[in-house]
Amino acid sequence: MHVRTAALAALIGVGGTFPFPLRAQTPEEDRRALEKKIEALETQQAEMQKQLEELKSALAARPTPTPTPTPTPPAPEPAKTGPVTSPGLTPYPVATWGETGQVTSGTTFNPAMSVVAEGLYFADDRDGHSYKLFPQADGFAGTGVGGLPDLVSGFNLGETEFSFSAAVDPYFDALAILTADTESVGIEEAWIRTRRLLPGLSIKAGKFYSDVGYVNKQHPHQWDFADQNLAYAMLFGGAIDEVGVQVEYLPKTPVYLLFGAEALQGTNAALANYLGPEANPAFSSKAGPRLFTAFAKVSPDVGWSDALQVGVSGGWDTKFQEQAGDVASEGTSWFGGLDAVFKHDDPRPFGQGDLTLQGEYIHREVSLETLPGGSAPAGQGRSRRQDGFYAQAVYGLLPRIQLGVRWDMAGTLNRVTEGPVETSFGSSRRFSAVLTFNPTEFSRLRAQFNRASLPVDGIRQTMNQFLLQFQVSLGVHGAHKF
Repeated sequence: MHVRTAALAALIGVGGTFPFPLRAQTPEEDRRALEKKIEALETQQAEMQKQLEELKSALAARPTPTPTPTPTPPAPEPAKTGPVTSPGLTPYPVATWGETGQVTSGTTFNPAMSVVAEGLYFADDRDGHSYKLFPQADGFAGTGVGGLPDLVSGFNLGETEFSFSAAVDPYFDALAILTADTESVGIEEAWIRTRRLLPGLSIKAGKFYSDVGYVNKQHPHQWDFADQNLAYAMLFGGAIDEVGVQVEYLPKTPVYLLFGAEALQGTNAALANYLGPEANPAFSSKAGPRLFTAFAKVSPDVGWSDALQVGVSGGWDTKFQEQAGDVASEGTSWFGGLDAVFKHDDPRPFGQGDLTLQGEYIHREVSLETLPGGSAPAGQGRSRRQDGFYAQAVYGLLPRIQLGVRWDMAGTLNRVTEGPVETSFGSSRRFSAVLTFNPTEFSRLRAQFNRASLPVDGIRQTMNQFLLQFQVSLGVHGAHKF
C-alpha cells in the first residue's frame, strides 16, 4: 500500500492538483486509470529489483582476490667504516696523463697547463757558500754530485715549472714540462705513454724521471723539504732524469703490485757518466741505451686509513767513463736500492693528524780501469763503493700546518780504491727540521733549518742553513701519484 501511495503522490503537482488536464471522467474511469499507472510502476520496480539480484549473484560467484601485501621497507644499511676524505689539501680532480677514460675535445685540443713558481730566502754561516761544500766532500769530489740548490745569501728566485699535459687520442697520453731559472731554460720531462695496450701494460718513451726508488720521480715542488736529500744528491746526482723507454706492468692481483724496466740513454754523471772519443780519443764509443734499470713495488692492504708501499730497484751502466786530470778511466757501474713509505690519513680536516713516514737506502759501485796515455799505468783498477740513506717523518700538527724532520747521510760506506791502495772516508750527514703552512691547495709557505757535517780534505766541516720558501701553483695541475 505504501508503494501505491508514493506513486500517487508523485503524480500530484504543487498545490495538490494534477500536472495534466483532466477531462470530465466518471469516478470509475478515474480509478482504473490510476490503477494502471500504479501497476506499470510496480512492474518497473520489480524488474530493477531482479537486475540488482542478478548483479549481486554474479559478484558473489567471482573468487575473492588475494590482497597484495604491503612491501616491507629494507632495513637501513649499517654505517660503513671506511676512509674519511679530508677537505683540506684534496687535489682538484682534473683528468691528466694518468686518466684512461674517454677522450674529449677538452683534452684532445686544449692541454692542461700549469705554472709552479717559487721564491726563497737563504742564510747560512758560510757566507752563502755552504751548498758548494757538498760536491767537495771526501770520496765524492768529481763524482757528479748534484740536485742541490744554487743559492746566494738573501733572496733567490727558484725554479719555475711550466707543465702541459693532455690525452693525444684514445691511444696515447703526452706530457711536457719546461723549467726556467735566472740563467737557463730546460726540458725536465717530455714523453708519450700508451693508454690502451695489453691489460696492465704501459709503455712510455721520451725524457722522464725514472721510477726507481720513491723520491726519484717527484718534481721539486712535491718534496716535503725545500732541498733534495743527501742520498739522492750525492749518489744519483739529484735524480735519474734520462731519455729512453719505460715498460710497466700492473697485474690484476689482490694487492697493488707493479713491475717495471727502463732502457735509458745513459748520461747521468753520477751513475752513467759518458764522455766519448770527442772528450778523449782513448775513450771508446758506445751508442745508447747504456743505462738499464728495473724496479718492483708492492702495497699490501693495511686498513682504510693507512697505506704502505715497499719497493726494490736497481740499475746497471755498461759504459762509465771518467777523466781525472790526465788519467782517463773506463768501466761499468751498478746500484741497488730499497724504499718504503707509510701514510696515515686522519679524519680531522685540512691534514691535521696525517702522518707520513718515509725512507730509502741506496748502494752504488763504480768499477774502472785506467786507459793508455795518462800518468797512471794503463789497466790499473779504480773503484768506488758508496752508499747513503734518508729517513723522514711529516706530521699534520694543526689544520694546514705540517711539521717534518729528516735525517740523511751519504758515505756510511765510502771506500775509494786506486790500484792497490784503498782509502775509507767519513760520511756526510745532515739533520733538517721543517714547518710548512699550506693556506690553500695552490700556495705554500715553508721554513726549514739544516745542520750538516761533512769531511773536506780530511777536515770535518759543520754548517747551519736557514731557508724560507714560498710556492704558488697556477692553472690546472693534476693529482700526483702515491
